[in-house]
Amino acid sequence: MTNEFYRSSAVFGAGLGAWMGALLGAAAGTITVTWNGTLIGAGVGLALGVLTGALTGLATAKTAGTTGGVSIGAYTGMGLGAIWGAVLGASIPDAWRMGVNTQHTPVLDALTQGRFETAVLICFALSILGTAVGAWVSGRNFIPRKV
Repeated sequence: MTNEFYRSSAVFGAGLGAWMGALLGAAAGTITVTWNGTLIGAGVGLALGVLTGALTGLATAKTAGTTGGVSIGAYTGMGLGAIWGAVLGASIPDAWRMGVNTQHTPVLDALTQGRFETAVLICFALSILGTAVGAWVSGRNFIPRKV
């Protein structure tokens, strides 16, 4: 594979991740029922989506290549998103995590109560994002064989 193949996969993954990350973040922020929560969620989702999408695009280009198909990309993105989300979620400082303004929403209060809960939330969200980006990137890169 050429460097251009990896670069185009990473750029496409970053763009797709930005779009989907902003959408997922805005949906999570909407739980607070405030515009600030929705906008902050969209912003954080956008930032994490760009990074996760680019990493997933690179990993998918490596694992699926041009012959792997959609499933290999989806599983690659799922695994990468889960690992990346667990690392990010576990590394959030307690002061930031406890300072999250959840508007006393029971769902968000429960999901940000401890380091483990926060890591699981971010792990799950990035796993969803990685699965979608990985499937799309590998489907785009797939070149069918003539049998």
